[in-house]
Amino acid sequence: MTETPNRYHSRMQKVLAYIDQHLDEDLSLDRLSDVANFSRFHFHRQFALLFGISVHQYVHLLRMKRASWKLAFRNESITDIAVEAGYETPDSFTRAFRKRFDQTPSEFRTKPEPGRWISNFETILSVRRDFMATMYSVADVQIVAVPDIPIIYLSHRGEPQRLDETIRKFISWRKRVGLRAATHPSYTIFHNDPDTVPPETYRIDLAVNTDRPITPEDTCLESGLISGGRCARLRIVGSSDDLRSQAVFLYRNWLPASGEELRDAPLYAERVKFFPDVPEHEAITDLYLPLK
Repeated sequence: MTETPNRYHSRMQKVLAYIDQHLDEDLSLDRLSDVANFSRFHFHRQFALLFGISVHQYVHLLRMKRASWKLAFRNESITDIAVEAGYETPDSFTRAFRKRFDQTPSEFRTKPEPGRWISNFETILSVRRDFMATMYSVADVQIVAVPDIPIIYLSHRGEPQRLDETIRKFISWRKRVGLRAATHPSYTIFHNDPDTVPPETYRIDLAVNTDRPITPEDTCLESGLISGGRCARLRIVGSSDDLRSQAVFLYRNWLPASGEELRDAPLYAERVKFFPDVPEHEAITDLYLPLK
């Protein structure tokens, strides 16, 4: 009796991975039912029952997620974003976007509503957490020597739901001063866990590797250092929307088994390859746990 659900899950995981890898291609019901090796009717019914959403809606959500990230964080034209999302005209894209986000693409680009934005993609997060989670082992973690990393950073303090505003501000500053991701590595420094601290005490730093001096125009920015030393490094390929499970693995599973001790420094991540600059399944994030 356990083989049938496992087999179904395996087929659906294959479909989910295929969708991620071919988001700009034909993702019709016929094509995806072939990938799953189910009949068209059976596949459509099973997908909806398993994930609580139709396959068409799931594909639409992924394309809208990419479109919203590009609107919020990149300078591509709305027309180009609309075409990439599968719409023949900007007007049809605008209607669909307004229906989902209660804002036009132009309004969203100017000032996204964080609550409505993030809540739209809870289904994607849930599906990926429950059906696409990578199972890590001790062998996936490397101990590496990291040099001191001079940084300029912008601290986000307060509600996690408003983090996108800080991200937009930081990206805008980097563009203005010419600190491109291709030449200046990007870091996220996690000072605490939003699940275990009150919203008003939550802190996360967005950082870029540079020895450029702070100027009076660099409002709210600070210079600092990610202290070098030994670190446990875990590489994450794919979505980095939520790194908590990977952090829990490092603290709960890897650390006790390793015999290592923690250094008095926060967990941090290097954003090696960014979504939406690369497809989400090709994004790379290295998570670093500082050690004595």
